[in-house]
Amino acid sequence: MHVTNHEVDISGGNLQRQIIIRGARCAIGPQECIEASIEVAGTYISGIHRDLHNRPIARSNRTEIDLSGFVILPGLINAHDHLDFALFPRLANPPHRNYIDWGIEIHNMFPDVIARHRSVPKELRVWWGGIRNLLCGATTVSHHNPFRAEFAREEFPVRVIGEYGWGHSFALGGDLIAARSATPKGCPFIMHACEGIDNQAREELVELDRAGLLDANTVLVHGLAMECEDVALMRQRGASLIVCPSSNNFLFGELPDISLLGEIENLALGNDSPLTAEGDLLDEIRFAIRSCKLSPEIAYRMVTEAPAAILQLKRSEGSIRAFGTADLIAVRDTGSNATDRLATLSMVDIEFVMLGGKVKLASEELMKRLPSRITQGLEPLSIGGTIRWIRVPVGDLLQRTEQVLGVGQVRLGGRLLSIPSSAGVADAAQLESRALMTEGI
Repeated sequence: MHVTNHEVDISGGNLQRQIIIRGARCAIGPQECIEASIEVAGTYISGIHRDLHNRPIARSNRTEIDLSGFVILPGLINAHDHLDFALFPRLANPPHRNYIDWGIEIHNMFPDVIARHRSVPKELRVWWGGIRNLLCGATTVSHHNPFRAEFAREEFPVRVIGEYGWGHSFALGGDLIAARSATPKGCPFIMHACEGIDNQAREELVELDRAGLLDANTVLVHGLAMECEDVALMRQRGASLIVCPSSNNFLFGELPDISLLGEIENLALGNDSPLTAEGDLLDEIRFAIRSCKLSPEIAYRMVTEAPAAILQLKRSEGSIRAFGTADLIAVRDTGSNATDRLATLSMVDIEFVMLGGKVKLASEELMKRLPSRITQGLEPLSIGGTIRWIRVPVGDLLQRTEQVLGVGQVRLGGRLLSIPSSAGVADAAQLESRALMTEGI
């Protein structure tokens, strides 16, 4: 990590959008937060200025953001999500034996719920998946399905990785060998594996290895059924693993053994979808720390450096460094280091998100501080009574979604969504009451 006392400019003399973030402490590592100003040129961090007496003076082509009282963390990386399921409620009648058993049962038990939410066009649903991640400070997401055109749009809420190959799973993935062959050279090949607690789930890893699908570019998701010999095989092949503890606990009544799976060199944390997860990525972090006895230091790495390595990201995602992408989040400064602060966070703590040098989210208080040039294009959204201004056409998205699900019926991870009126925003209890009345309860 390079921190300078002098100005660094990577603009090459070209006029780019330039921003200086002042007044906050900056997490330049898991255990180290320093008082520094961050200079952003275009989409990248052009300088981190530790010497407060020699900070660059704002010029006419620069905009200043005052984040006094906040600490800046790197944007988080959600290593596993299904963005098109963001609006769904949690569905299961646990415990199940494996993911196949679960899939069959929910289609038998909840066909109306599934049909109702699937009636929302997928192009709308993936936007809500992006918003769900943005609200919790996840700026980079791995979507477990084919890449969609919506993800490439500049206004999409988060960065969705685009260079990868994928298969759903050993049982449901179709021709996995063909899918692997179609994966761009040197890119991760991602699939669910060992998701369950029975012999079928336990045997998947060996079957994948026999098929020649297990190597250094293979990224498996879940791994709940893995035992000592499976971990040894993963290490031998150099494969990576993404765990989703709250999803596993909900479906199967068991938790991944992090003391065992931690022997795999690259181990990351994914959030899965609201169909099975406890909440968003921050909820997943707290769940893993609490239930899997995961240390805050390891949890921090599992949503920053580890997924960046696993997903083979190239722009220093998951870190704050000069010449790296300007993906930043800000939360109230309690004096803690980055790992301890992350362990306490929930969605309501995320008050500022910058993605590639562009402010994507701001709390109501920070909206009062930010220059008009920065706030232009941000729209308000109330989620469970918490208001956030986000750079997404949420008014249009919510209206179109309510045309399918009903006014006052749209929830994101269980939290009710609404657009605040100019006269003020109703509190969460009022919004819930409105939803119940609409449902006739």
